[in-house]
Amino acid sequence: MQRTLAIAGLTWKAALRFRLFLVVAVLLLASVVALPLLLKDDGTARGFTQILITYTLSVISALLGLSTLWLSCGTLARDVEECQIQVVVTKPVARWQIWLGKWLGIVTLDAALLALSGGGVYGLLQWRAHSLPAAEREILRTQVLVARGSAKPQNPEAEIEAQTRQIFQARLKQNPKLANLSNADKMAALKAIRDEVQAELQDVPPAYQRRWRIDLGLEKNFLRGKPLQLRVKFNAASKSPSGTFVGLWQVGVPGTANVWRSEPMSLAPDTYHEFQIPADLFDQDGVLTVQFVNANDTTLLFPIKDGMEVLYPEGGFALNYARGLGIIFCWMALLAAIGLMAASFLSFPVAAFFSLALLVVVASSGTLAEAVSNGTVGIAGAEGGHSAADAVLLPAFRGILAVVGLVKNFSPIDSLSGGRSIPWSDLVSAFGQIVLLLGGIIALIGIVLFSRRELATAPSNQ
Repeated sequence: MQRTLAIAGLTWKAALRFRLFLVVAVLLLASVVALPLLLKDDGTARGFTQILITYTLSVISALLGLSTLWLSCGTLARDVEECQIQVVVTKPVARWQIWLGKWLGIVTLDAALLALSGGGVYGLLQWRAHSLPAAEREILRTQVLVARGSAKPQNPEAEIEAQTRQIFQARLKQNPKLANLSNADKMAALKAIRDEVQAELQDVPPAYQRRWRIDLGLEKNFLRGKPLQLRVKFNAASKSPSGTFVGLWQVGVPGTANVWRSEPMSLAPDTYHEFQIPADLFDQDGVLTVQFVNANDTTLLFPIKDGMEVLYPEGGFALNYARGLGIIFCWMALLAAIGLMAASFLSFPVAAFFSLALLVVVASSGTLAEAVSNGTVGIAGAEGGHSAADAVLLPAFRGILAVVGLVKNFSPIDSLSGGRSIPWSDLVSAFGQIVLLLGGIIALIGIVLFSRRELATAPSNQ
């Protein structure tokens, strides 16, 4: 461990000697100060946090990530290219200790820079909050700069899939010719039926109502006497002259006096709305029943995934913010491992290009997911439709998405700007999946490649 720490110390000295640490620190602090000045918020609590949390932390993550890749590629590749590593390997230190020491030096640099810039964002957030109007400061205190847990209705995907299969089998009995369809046509038919079943669960026609049952679980024991918030989103089948629609809500235990009814609300489609409901409206089992009445002349659609959500207080902002920075730190640790792995067998320019190419693949995961969802990569065969490329590329895309999902499943910046709680379990999972699992695999590959790399060749006698 002493030898590994010595290598980490040399990495720090190199970063300070080339003023990399100071340059990156200045850039990070400048982004913290400059972005809020260049991008004006709309004076609301949410607009305020959108600028100060979402944009600044996103820029900090991008700057620190690129710096991490650049340093991790350069610190090892340049040592090899400039023949400095030969001096180190002649010492009683194993190559895995060299690799691990450089990784440890880079991640501690990242930790210091992230703490510096993250602390700057937090301080600026607290200071500038005093400039908001009193009403917006209250919203900031109760709905934004908080850590709120979330509960949603039970996911009906299993029910949708079962109904889809049942309807398809019934149609096969009515029309046996459907059994002769190609696999691609069967998949298309199943998708059409699935869309029909899903629409029945999402659509609320005029003069109809929709009911959700949301189980708060064990949290019910801690929510007595505390008001909750509903977060809703809907789409409209057609536009209204005013651009908004009337919403009538009823929340409480059906058939009892413990029911809250809202005044008519004017709600815009395609956007999230949050409003507070009184405390203790759930039943003894912790189930909260929410009912919506469509008093409009057009059908409204509440998406299954994000149409209805209950938010409840769970903790303070400061500790939640620290957990969010912890997840960002896990990202940086993974990037350091990727850069060092690339530099273990490539020259500095090629290692940097290779690392950036991996980031492009991650950024393209939405396109890959769309191809997997459609069942084709869009390369038509001889008769149109699917091609041989689908059989090769789609499994590869699924594998890439599975790996990328281990990293992208965590979104601390969105959670912080929306006042969402980041549980300790998320931080532990992020550390386990990103640092230990992915980072460990990449580190093992990098150490093996570096251990097998020929660092110097004896001069030729010819």
